[in-house]
Amino acid sequence: MNIGEVSDSSGLRSKTIRYYEDIGLVRPARGENCYRDFSERDAHKLAFLARARSLGFSIEECRALLSPYDDRDRASADVKQLATEHLTRIARKIEELEAMRGTVQTLVARCHGDDRPDFPILDDLAGEAPATA
Repeated sequence: MNIGEVSDSSGLRSKTIRYYEDIGLVRPARGENCYRDFSERDAHKLAFLARARSLGFSIEECRALLSPYDDRDRASADVKQLATEHLTRIARKIEELEAMRGTVQTLVARCHGDDRPDFPILDDLAGEAPATA
């Protein structure tokens, strides 16, 4: 399978596939013409990487998640631990985003959004105390 075909099947851009090859996540064979020749296993790994990256796993986490492909003696507990740690980071990020949303909602509610020359949103972002009426 050439890079265009594996790109179509995995949903990854050719540039991304070449990057994953450069960092050793996939190692396609090379034909006599030196073109990449991706196997079904390579295509499966690339689809796996596309899905894992879409779920927010880092490149190094993807490398660890892929290791059972190359090391069949690896325990599933290792993979579960990695996914559990990622889930914890996701929960923490959701909390941070919810706090940000609350702050921005408060700022929007304070802003009159009219022709007045006061800017409570900008004042808050600049660290200035709100003016008292």
